[in-house]
Amino acid sequence: MKNHLKDQASPYLLQHADNPVDWYPWCEEAFLRAKEEDKPIFLSIGYSTCHWCHVMAHESFEDQEIAEILNRHFVAIKVDREERPDIDNIYMTVCQAFTGSGGWPMTIFLTPEQKPFFAGTYFPKTSANGQIGFRELLLQVQERWETNRGRLLESAEEITSILKNNVLQKSGLPTGRSAFADQASKLIDHAAAIFKENFDERYGGFGDAPKFPTPHNLLFLMRYYEKSGDKDALNMAEKTLFQMYRGGLFDHVGGGFCRYSTDPYFLVPHFEKMLYDNALLLSAYCKAFQLTKKDIYLDVAQKTALFVLREMTSPEGAFYSAKDADSEGEEGKYYLFEPSEILQVLGEEAGQKFNRWFDITENGNFEGKSIPNLLHHTDKSKDGELCSGQKQMEEYRAAVFEYRSHRYALHLDDKILTSWNSLMIAALCSLYRVSGKHIYLDTALQAWEFIRQHLCENDTLYVSWRKGQRGEKGFLDDYAFSIYALLALYEATLDHIFLERAQALCRKTVFDFYDEEHGGFFLYGNEHEQLVWRPKETYDGAVFSGNSAMAYDLVRLSLFTDDAWLKKLSKEQLSYMSAEAAGYPAGYAMYLLALLDDVDEPDRITIARKDEQDLEGLACRIPLDTVVVIRDQPDERYPLKNDQTTYYACSKHSCQPPTNDFLTINLRNDTIKQM
Repeated sequence: MKNHLKDQASPYLLQHADNPVDWYPWCEEAFLRAKEEDKPIFLSIGYSTCHWCHVMAHESFEDQEIAEILNRHFVAIKVDREERPDIDNIYMTVCQAFTGSGGWPMTIFLTPEQKPFFAGTYFPKTSANGQIGFRELLLQVQERWETNRGRLLESAEEITSILKNNVLQKSGLPTGRSAFADQASKLIDHAAAIFKENFDERYGGFGDAPKFPTPHNLLFLMRYYEKSGDKDALNMAEKTLFQMYRGGLFDHVGGGFCRYSTDPYFLVPHFEKMLYDNALLLSAYCKAFQLTKKDIYLDVAQKTALFVLREMTSPEGAFYSAKDADSEGEEGKYYLFEPSEILQVLGEEAGQKFNRWFDITENGNFEGKSIPNLLHHTDKSKDGELCSGQKQMEEYRAAVFEYRSHRYALHLDDKILTSWNSLMIAALCSLYRVSGKHIYLDTALQAWEFIRQHLCENDTLYVSWRKGQRGEKGFLDDYAFSIYALLALYEATLDHIFLERAQALCRKTVFDFYDEEHGGFFLYGNEHEQLVWRPKETYDGAVFSGNSAMAYDLVRLSLFTDDAWLKKLSKEQLSYMSAEAAGYPAGYAMYLLALLDDVDEPDRITIARKDEQDLEGLACRIPLDTVVVIRDQPDERYPLKNDQTTYYACSKHSCQPPTNDFLTINLRNDTIKQM
């Protein structure tokens, strides 16, 4: 018999629709029942491609004994963190406060008023290795609810009060321009110094295992290099990008990146593939190619895009959320090989070459089998050698991919999320600009059209779409990332319609999410369900935060439009975020990108246009991050020279003479590309 999840659209919730646990989605009915029956809430938060969510589901939520305890003493609620980031953020903060860390599955116990009194992550069914079992935990919570409820309620009030106070105002950057620039520069330099201190010079990445890609950190380092000339910053980004590609984090058979590395070498990943990781990594590899002109980075970016277009794109052109780590209940099974398999597919000679190239051995490198990788190629191997070697393997790789795709199955989370789609749209715009291949721009435009038609009504965005069902009204990330995508579409097309749409969404975001009293943007808007407190997410995790994105959006929009209101708001957001970032600025890389562009304005090209066709292909000839302003009507400041389209370029606070010859323009760290 199905529980209350049977009519939900979320793949994660539907995975639990047949559990013997009487699950509810997050809804008023569940909380009313808890109040009427005087029961605590058991809240479980996860997502459909989460390995440990699968483990806990199999051990506990599919177990009749556990289900009977839950159904008798609790009201059980399941939440998909990707559809309800507001709920996830609040209770992840609680989990971190209780345990010092967080993760999924998230296990929370609440009062019927939604106030938490206990939190954790994964629990085995029975106690083992010093960890309490889920069965024992449930019985202890139930016993204390009956005998010592006052202490639980006191704890719930205390934790709620403390976390509510975390949104209070902190002091930000000064308003005076010189003092602002001085303190901003110190913040930026401090972040760079933290990255240098934590950089793993041998294997790339930062800190110890597990190592997450966090591509926005690499984008910051590359922009910092552009602005400051600090070659160490570029070297850190390059070493990390190159090592991630060489290791098993990158799927050398099918393209695209897995979630994170469990070791220092980027060899053994957590095998799920997330849309947002691949979008942000694609952007980082595009930037690295633009800066260095090393083909390896463009090759990785295009293979990542091929994976997304082939396996993560819906027939309507939008992008799916994730591919699972597990096949037949085993993590990574889909991606592992034995040498004999390759020999059977390719034959003896070609198979031996493939196995040698990708380190597929009898002993293996993960649980007796092999993750294809290039780490055994010595550090003296040049990126060009690896790139050309990969091209030699391409015919073999295609056959191995075809074999692998029919060997085991991977669950696909086919939910379409506005925020993550926006990140991929922006990434594909960058790839179009550095490669000149229209398929990437066409794909980005098609995905945006899907958002416009299915996930947007007037100026209101929605979180998700699946099988004709639209999810909740959008949260801050949906708006901030959509503006980010629209800015990228403008830069790729030079079509003002995207800039105008970005401005309209920005006004809507400010109206619904901005905190007029203390600054910054709330995670959920005025029209959303009001939860136990209203958080602001500022720290950049695996994805940069909505507040960091809004800082970036506001700065870029003000540069493109010269709008006084946007400039004022961008200063307020930069100041608010500076106080948040002061203690550990390396955790706010996307905000620092905005700060870099505010303190040291990017290269700018203003184009007084004569004919529309003069703009065709222009975006592919201009370096990423350049501010391009189109003047459809030439004026006194920007007249036509010789009655032709005229280019006015400024770089490093110095403007060049107006020219009709685009190729004569010189910019900071790059020259205009010929086509």
